[in-house]
Amino acid sequence: MTDKAMRYTDQERDTLRNAAMGAMMLVSKSDPGIMSTIKEMMAGGKALRSASPEMQEIFKGSGGMPKMPKGSSADMENNVMSMLQQSQQILAKSPQDLQNFRSTIMNVCDQVANAQGGVSGNEMATINKIRSALGA
Repeated sequence: MTDKAMRYTDQERDTLRNAAMGAMMLVSKSDPGIMSTIKEMMAGGKALRSASPEMQEIFKGSGGMPKMPKGSSADMENNVMSMLQQSQQILAKSPQDLQNFRSTIMNVCDQVANAQGGVSGNEMATINKIRSALGA
């Protein structure tokens, strides 16, 4: 584990990873359809794998699968937005990590939204909410 990743506790890294996966899921869910969801999640996974080595190390968390929010669509959105806001507090330890995280999340959202026939109005609305939660 890099020194950078060690700046964050396992719980903090889990929050960062769950926020990233949650943002990806929200964008994908905003434009429903089985085939589009599959393509979008693959595009989001590829975008996460292309993140900087520092972000990839941080996203490893404590291991295991990320925890996806549960409940109604509104509950899921509220939980993801809360995790994104918590991420900003966690990453305040390192302005460079904070900017890298924001860029990574926005790239993931863009890749997910463009994976299936361009960005829909619902996807753009979700991306704008995510951008706002990130303070970007």
